[in-house]
Amino acid sequence: MARMVQCIKLQKEAEGLDFPPYPGELGKRIWENVSKEAWAGWLKHQTMLVNENRLNLADARARQYLARQMENHFFGGGADAAAGYVPPSEA
Repeated sequence: MARMVQCIKLQKEAEGLDFPPYPGELGKRIWENVSKEAWAGWLKHQTMLVNENRLNLADARARQYLARQMENHFFGGGADAAAGYVPPSEA
């Protein structure tokens, strides 16, 4: 049976992650409070941030920036929008 969590991002009960997706206390908080669906959404947003901001993940500052964005995405006021991203039109 799947582990269920009250997802802090989706504001509903949903299937939880199988393991903490990030090390340390932040990873534990995400594992306890974030659903698989919300985590998949973060991964898409993170990819946009990396690509649009041309982040070099070998750079510790870029990794720290992404960790701050991840925390803001789930537990704060939201992550930064990708700089050059324009959402598709609804036409």
